[in-house]
Amino acid sequence: MERVEGFSTEEEWGRAYREINEFEKILYDSGAIILKFWLHIDKETQLERFESRLTDPEKRWKITEDDWRNRNRWDDYEIAVNEMLQKTSTLGAPWIVVESNDKRYSRIKVLKTVAEAIEKELGT
Repeated sequence: MERVEGFSTEEEWGRAYREINEFEKILYDSGAIILKFWLHIDKETQLERFESRLTDPEKRWKITEDDWRNRNRWDDYEIAVNEMLQKTSTLGAPWIVVESNDKRYSRIKVLKTVAEAIEKELGT
């Protein structure tokens, strides 16, 4: 968000990518299981969810003017996300992109991935 909104410079977000990778390497070298999930939805699904929140009193609190403003910069955010995924995905800490238009599918995918990683680490 800082990048898209102009709150940080290219030098600053480049440094952030390096620091993230260095920190995750320390964790990985210490034996930590690192699972990073990017839950991806398409623009149409986001709009459907936003509109649904507006009409549901129990979910209305989830949507703000900032959400709508940021949605108008979808393409800018997509560029920033793609670069972030590329620059911070490493052998020991890869990003796992999960198609999340279907919430049930994405939840099951994440849970299975976590369970499989733990089983692998435990050798079961």
